[in-house]
Amino acid sequence: MLDNYKKILVGLDGSVEATKAFDKAVATALRNDAELVIANVIDLRAFQSISAYDSVVADDTHKGAENLIRDFAEDAQAAGVKTVKTRVEFGSPKVMLGQTLPKEENIDLIVLGATGLSYIERIFIGSVADYIIKNAPCDVLVVRD
Repeated sequence: MLDNYKKILVGLDGSVEATKAFDKAVATALRNDAELVIANVIDLRAFQSISAYDSVVADDTHKGAENLIRDFAEDAQAAGVKTVKTRVEFGSPKVMLGQTLPKEENIDLIVLGATGLSYIERIFIGSVADYIIKNAPCDVLVVRD
């Protein structure tokens, strides 16, 4: 990568692929002396089956996500990344990681893991990575196995 990235966004969801993306984002942040923004977006569709959007479940989910990315933030700092910011948001992961957060945070590189959706899942749900690649306002790095 020849570009000098200043602000890198990595989306984490607890998957193995996301952890690989995190490792690549940390290495890239160190190489570029860049700020690392670690984000977890809680998909609101997960709450559609819960009547009247149970705030207790939402609060627990939010706290769990905060704990997840706090651990990753500590790992990034231990690796030598000087500036680490965390974001836990509710919304569409595609839109939040592909448009909203990059614009709000002035991101110049998004790093994400490629997940193994089946052909049918891609037809009905669509790939988060595919959406981000097509709609992001900055460079995107998709980390594969």
